[in-house]
Amino acid sequence: MKWNPFLNAVAAAAYIGAVALFMRFIESIRHDTPDTYVDGMGFISLFVFSVAVMAFLFFYQPAVRLIENKKAEAASYFLKTLGIFGVITIVLLTFVSLQ
Repeated sequence: MKWNPFLNAVAAAAYIGAVALFMRFIESIRHDTPDTYVDGMGFISLFVFSVAVMAFLFFYQPAVRLIENKKAEAASYFLKTLGIFGVITIVLLTFVSLQ
């Protein structure tokens, strides 16, 4: 499968949606329990994992192109991914605010 900016942006949006659903699920089953030490560790672990996933989706392909000395293509790839992700975000936020 060939990665492209559209696929990366959609994957990033899908990952964020999955994390949001997971957090909502956890909140629904633990709403009456006090916070623990493990909660903080879980939050920081999820944060670090999320940074790694987003770094891969947004920066891996542009970094490969930079290593291949294709600077214009690397910048274009990154900006396309960022732009598509921005459009997806605006569309989702607009859709949610209309409900």
